[in-house]
Amino acid sequence: MKILVTGAAGFIGFFVAKTLLERGHTVVGLDNINDYYDVNLKYDRLKELGVNKNEAEIYNSISQSNKDSKFSFIRLNLEDRENLPVLFKKEAFDKVCNLAAQAGIRYSLENPEAYIDSNVVGFLNILECCRNSAIKHLVYASSSSVYGSNEKVPFKTTDQVDHPISLYAATKKSNELMAYTYSHLYDFYTTGLRFFTVYGPWGRPDMAYFSFTEKIIENQPINVYNNGQHARDFTYIDDIVNGLILVLEKEYKPNFATPSNSSIYNIGKGTPVKLMDFINEIASNLDKEVKTVMMPMQAGDVHTTWADTTELKTNYDYLAEINLEQGVKRFIDWYRSYKK
Repeated sequence: MKILVTGAAGFIGFFVAKTLLERGHTVVGLDNINDYYDVNLKYDRLKELGVNKNEAEIYNSISQSNKDSKFSFIRLNLEDRENLPVLFKKEAFDKVCNLAAQAGIRYSLENPEAYIDSNVVGFLNILECCRNSAIKHLVYASSSSVYGSNEKVPFKTTDQVDHPISLYAATKKSNELMAYTYSHLYDFYTTGLRFFTVYGPWGRPDMAYFSFTEKIIENQPINVYNNGQHARDFTYIDDIVNGLILVLEKEYKPNFATPSNSSIYNIGKGTPVKLMDFINEIASNLDKEVKTVMMPMQAGDVHTTWADTTELKTNYDYLAEINLEQGVKRFIDWYRSYKK
């Protein structure tokens, strides 16, 4: 299959593109390489896919997206309503995996416009291109943040998610509604996956586990919010990617909550971990002591996340296999190697 992976220079998108290539698919990677975090990490990910920094910087027109290899890269914004349809027409994709988005809950408090531009306008453009290009299946990233401050755990896709407590969460909920509408109106398949706290090598520096590692190494204190009472369904990157690949490669299957052309699934480990246990596991792998500063709950944050993945297991044989000890060790090993 020929598959478009948006956000290909990002954390999850990079691994999805890499795995699809290893499985023999043809992949076109799209990313705008914005400076939300260090762009050098994004260029290094692309280098792993065979695209050097100079190439990534000049692949800014549709005519340059063709390469002889199984992977080609195009630098483009999802908001580009003029060039995105040209790319779809030129490449004739079989399926689309939309992972490009403005990420981060706290940043949405500072720069809300970026979230509307990328996550709403950009997603609308993807939907329009899919319907006009006869795309068989659009698989896209949603988020566990849509559950807001729900207290009933584990979170199920049948739970009410009408009260998001961050703009980021609101944009992801809007993606699910938009995808459902387009699937209903234009008769193509869409599947949204609600990711639960993804971590691992090549991860985003703005994620908490990344900054925890840096501060522990430098013997600096860590701000621990909600006085350390948080619990998260930490999910290792390989498990997330394996679930995405299953949904992309297998025949579309409606989930129990929405028996239609549009489905929503939780994808996570299915086991909440106390934040302090996660921090202590990092410290143990670094053979360091942890210094903590207990802080109150932050705006837009939630107490606990916990995924019920029954539907994804039933329909796609999804199984999260990497436990906390394995995952943290793999991240720390990569971190030491990458940071030298």
